[in-house]
Amino acid sequence: MAALTEEQALIREQASTWAVKEAPVNAFRALRDNACSFDATTWQAMADMGWTGILVPEQYGGSDLGYLTFGLVLEQLGRQLTVSPLLASALVGASAVLLGGSPQQKEALLPSIVDGSAILTLAVDEGAHHHPEQTTLSAVATDDGFSLDGKKVFVEEGMVATHFVVATRTAESPGDVTGISLFLVPAEASGLERAAVRAIDSRDHAQLTFTAVSVGRAALLGELGAGMPLLDQVLDRARAGIAAEMQGTASAAFDMTLDYLKTREQFGKVIGSFQGLSHRAAGLFSAQQLSLSCVEGAVLALVACSVAMSEVASLAKCQSGQFLFDMSY
Repeated sequence: MAALTEEQALIREQASTWAVKEAPVNAFRALRDNACSFDATTWQAMADMGWTGILVPEQYGGSDLGYLTFGLVLEQLGRQLTVSPLLASALVGASAVLLGGSPQQKEALLPSIVDGSAILTLAVDEGAHHHPEQTTLSAVATDDGFSLDGKKVFVEEGMVATHFVVATRTAESPGDVTGISLFLVPAEASGLERAAVRAIDSRDHAQLTFTAVSVGRAALLGELGAGMPLLDQVLDRARAGIAAEMQGTASAAFDMTLDYLKTREQFGKVIGSFQGLSHRAAGLFSAQQLSLSCVEGAVLALVACSVAMSEVASLAKCQSGQFLFDMSY
């Protein structure tokens, strides 16, 4: 485990205590049973505790505590399956604006991300598989900006988002890593329709349809047609964040399993004393520690802006996903 500052340790403890008390698994189940995937009170509480501003510089109202601190919060929320747009907006959306936004865009959006009034999310996928380079949603230059046409699927927090960071194609052909541009599009933009998508995780996903959606030139994030570099940086942060959340979910499942092995009795003995089960537990513990190391490595790579950021972020997502799968097997 990476050495934490006193402030980081306190924030992790705060996140753990709050999630157990205010947003536990039972709260998620209640939302699911009511076909709801967003709780405004929970979201406002996160903003009031400052979690939405962890990555945002102080000049925009944030605390600028960094990716490690954010990862600690996500891990604790993952332990309780806490439902919120925190990852989508305060990590992915905020990172897109911080990395590619103009001073005007940062001034307009970052304070609203911090206070929770704006919810940003990334709209990138267009099919059943994740292939950003296959982007086909077009952004055609007009006299006063751009016109967007196409679809995006499985957009996380898509029904509650106030703004979308949309990956578009402004040049070249699908499959080419160049000619891709990111635009900020308000959810109420004329010509933009969104439809809820029911998914097995009961979280908020949406399909977006863009029909001649007009945006100004000021909506462009970064340079026009810069290709994948900016989008890859945003996705690396998303991968590291979801890895931290999955690490928390799988670790909570492991802790529950371990408690059961220590208390459940069969044939007059606790079942954890049986060789087959103890070997299985030892294997899962090893998988947990390996996954944890990968997640920490990814977060620290983001902090250090390492050249290996993409590789370690993908590795962390893969390893934490494998650990989570092992716990559900």
